[in-house]
Amino acid sequence: MNRRDFILTTSTGAIFAAGAAKAESAKMQMPWDWTDENGLARFLQVDTAPLENEFEKYPRCPYCGMMRKMWSHTRHLIVYDDDTVDGTCSIHCAAISLSLNMDRGPKVIYAGDAGAEGEVKPLADTAEMTYVINSKKMGTMTKVSKWAFADAAKAEAAAAEAEGTAMVGFDDALRLAFADMAEDTIAIRKRRAEKRAKAAAAAD
Repeated sequence: MNRRDFILTTSTGAIFAAGAAKAESAKMQMPWDWTDENGLARFLQVDTAPLENEFEKYPRCPYCGMMRKMWSHTRHLIVYDDDTVDGTCSIHCAAISLSLNMDRGPKVIYAGDAGAEGEVKPLADTAEMTYVINSKKMGTMTKVSKWAFADAAKAEAAAAEAEGTAMVGFDDALRLAFADMAEDTIAIRKRRAEKRAKAAAAAD
């Protein structure tokens, strides 16, 4: 093959290769589009009135299966910027939701007001709440409790119950939830395995 034929052949091949790559790229979904269709959080539904009939629409935490009404003092309700909503039992599971929905920005995040009166706690905007971190008290899905209070005075009173407590905002509480995730998950897996084994033994 002479040089002219070689140049023509390789140039044509490069053009065809570039065209094929461009066509393939056009068919390829962007990662966020793929997760919208196939991701683990594709069950989220659009809800423009998330606070109405909350427990009917979001009865259980989708990540651990716990009844959210039973854990109303630690539950969270995340409203994303596309109006999809996720209801969890705790900041532990809220952290999981925020991890799985990295391309959705949270518009507002609500938490149960642990300092409110009544058996079922009302929701409040976490942007205006104080989280009390208490390593001496078990939390929901975590060894270290992270309870949110709408009333700063009640948060201070709760923090005074034990030494070594801290009062933080939502962002720092979320960081602590992520930091505790490994140890909490190990403990949860062990505890659930033991309960399943006990239930299986009782059924025999």
